[in-house]
Amino acid sequence: MDFEQLYLMQKKLNDKIINAHQLQNKELYYEHLFALIVEIGELANETRCFKYWSVKPPSEHSVILEEYVDGLHFILSIGLDLGFTKYEDIDKCINNNLVSQFLYLYKIITMLQENKEKEIYNKLISTYLGLGAMLEFSEQEIFIGYCKKNEENHERQKKGY
Repeated sequence: MDFEQLYLMQKKLNDKIINAHQLQNKELYYEHLFALIVEIGELANETRCFKYWSVKPPSEHSVILEEYVDGLHFILSIGLDLGFTKYEDIDKCINNNLVSQFLYLYKIITMLQENKEKEIYNKLISTYLGLGAMLEFSEQEIFIGYCKKNEENHERQKKGY
């Protein structure tokens, strides 16, 4: 996946939002962390992986992908906040099941709240990519989904979202 291009696209969107909302002097790191937590929860809800009491199936693949790329937007924003614009490719971190993977993501986010190290940030990306693999998304599918959602987010900003 072309992370350099993803970071550039995310920076352009972030700059547009910052300028439109006059946030030039506001640090948004913790808002981005919290937004990622919320987006991961929305993603988990669409997978229904924790809903052992229900027979309803997960949402459609396209719906889950859209929620997944929403989270990727905030992961990239967190990297930009920390000055990290390159992902050092490490093996995807994959746990035994989706619930464990989601819980591990929350653990890493908590670690990033306390310690803004590149190693922890890279672990966040590798774990998120691992989640994508568990959800059977190809890297191309993720990239295309991100580009589509990024364009939609630009349109939303034009319309005063």
